Amino acid sequence: MTDLVDSAWYAVHTQPNAEMKAAAHLARQGFEAYVPSFLKTRRHARKTETVRAPFFPRYLFVAIDISCQRWHAINSTIGVSRLIGHGNIPTPVMAGVVEELKRRQGDDGLLRLESPAARFARGDAVRVVGGAFEACLGMFEASSDQERVAILLDLLGRKVRIVLDADAIEAA
Repeated sequence: MTDLVDSAWYAVHTQPNAEMKAAAHLARQGFEAYVPSFLKTRRHARKTETVRAPFFPRYLFVAIDISCQRWHAINSTIGVSRLIGHGNIPTPVMAGVVEELKRRQGDDGLLRLESPAARFARGDAVRVVGGAFEACLGMFEASSDQERVAILLDLLGRKVRIVLDADAIEAA
């Protein structure tokens, strides 16, 4: 880990699905690498599983003191595509961004994110903003998991319960 006083955080573009591999290789070279991650619900063929996933797919952060560290080696590290910058000079991430991400991280190393459904309480009026029911008005009923919500729509004179992605509704 780096204890350098003048270090700043820089973004690194990684190869597909190689964020953790790149972070491990950077750590072996003496760089402090950070891959923000969260629990993601993945659905496939009637099977649902919760997996750890990078919050920024194909990106990680690395702390570098460009005045004294050999940062050019980052571009040839296994799993790394390139260090983000202008031309040949890396561009630091805005101060406080990585620190805020780390502050939102739990003891398990996962980011704590507010579910989109947490914005609504049972009975709130909502509008569907995508899909087959776009522009329909309904009533928020419940959240079925972190990414899906159940709402009641008035269709053909009766209340019909439908389940949608949480980002497919907004306050009406």
